[in-house]
Amino acid sequence: MEVISEKDFQKTIEKGLVFVDFFATWCAPCRMMGMILEEVEEELGDIVKIVKVDVDKNEELARSFGIMSIPTTILFKDGQEIDKHIGLMQKDRVIELIKGNV
Repeated sequence: MEVISEKDFQKTIEKGLVFVDFFATWCAPCRMMGMILEEVEEELGDIVKIVKVDVDKNEELARSFGIMSIPTTILFKDGQEIDKHIGLMQKDRVIELIKGNV
């Protein structure tokens, strides 16, 4: 799973379905979310791009999306935010959300 920076963010989300995980390396729930997203990526990698953004290294970007708690995930479709979730999500919910927006 690719970790992107602020400079790559806009071009990454502009086309297709992109699921962004805002995380920090020191955050235990973030690590759990990362493991869940790796499984989701294996199953749905052909219909969604899953990327991570380290909030400690990309504070301005996190602030621009109002990220105050992590993990926070945002689903984008063709550059538009279509769903935002704060906290750990179960794998089934992530899959349901992605498939519901293809």
